Amino acid sequence: MDQFEAAYDSYKSKQTNIDQPVDTSGKEEIIAVRRNEEDNIIAVKTSAGRELDYPTALSEAKAGKLAHVDVFHKYGRDILRSEPDGIKDNNLSELPDF
Repeated sequence: MDQFEAAYDSYKSKQTNIDQPVDTSGKEEIIAVRRNEEDNIIAVKTSAGRELDYPTALSEAKAGKLAHVDVFHKYGRDILRSEPDGIKDNNLSELPDF
């Protein structure tokens, strides 16, 4: 298990609160993702070249450091997703792997 899978497993075992307003204008964008064997996103790569594990990406999205993503609460924890803008190509599920 690599560092990204370990961070994702730790994230899955925690529950979080949802009240986190976010302003993402003019920030780094997610340009690629890393998935585990179950096809879950466990890490992201930003337009600045940073590789963030999933919990760090959630924290940065909540803090408004990542553009075009939302954090919502589901399954008892926070989930990172693309903003619903009607453009399929920029969805996290459509981004290339790194």
